[in-house]
Parts: sequence; structure tokens; C-alpha cells
Amino acid sequence: MNVLAYLIPISLFLGTVGLIAFVYTVRSNQYDDPEGDARRILNTDYDDKPKR
Repeated sequence: MNVLAYLIPISLFLGTVGLIAFVYTVRSNQYDDPEGDARRILNTDYDDKPKR
């Protein structure tokens, strides 16, 4: 049971760090690209098919 005295605060600290990192990425608009994926799929500039 002594181990839990160490593991619980460590896990709470790491969870808080992960939550802060996630909130930072959301606020800095790193997930906002509504049209980029749709255009990237149709783009043929980086086609890996061999030329015939």
C-alpha cells in the first residue's frame, strides 16, 4: 500500500500535464484545418504511383 502513496500523485501530475498540453494545442488552433484534408486527398502533386 505504500506504493500507492507514490503512484497516485505521480499519475495525477502526469494527467494534469497531459490535460494542459491538450488545452494548449486546442487554444493555439493546431486542430483547425477544415478544408486542408479534403484538398490534400485530391492533390496529385505527391502521387506515389510509378510513371508508365
